[in-house]
Amino acid sequence: MSLDTENQQPVEGVTPPVDTSDAGAQPADTAAEASETPTSDSSPDISVPEYQEFSDSSSSNRAEDLARLQNIQITVSAELGRATIPIQELMQLGEGTVLELNREIDSPVELMAQGVKLASGEVVVVDGCFAIRITEVEAQN
Repeated sequence: MSLDTENQQPVEGVTPPVDTSDAGAQPADTAAEASETPTSDSSPDISVPEYQEFSDSSSSNRAEDLARLQNIQITVSAELGRATIPIQELMQLGEGTVLELNREIDSPVELMAQGVKLASGEVVVVDGCFAIRITEVEAQN
């Protein structure tokens, strides 16, 4: 509600303007102090955390840690090739459709684990199953 400046009467539905000048503002410190009511028991308990001393583990401990990881199974895949096709063509794929890939028949196949290239090699058949004969191992970083 606002006042009619001529008659000094309230006017319905009108919001009074907000004073944005610094004339009535208190300094930040005194405004904060005015809003807080000091009490003798209101100060928090502040302490420094205590940490266990860090010690460098010996190489034998590291070897034991690595030994525990050696039996973890991960999925390794071989990427035969890729093709980029429009969605319309993808929707028309069916049994018997031939999709040409971007790799030559004698090009090496990439051996991947978790999206990381481990090695490359050639496709062979072992006991009626596809296999990869490793021809190059990627350098470790």
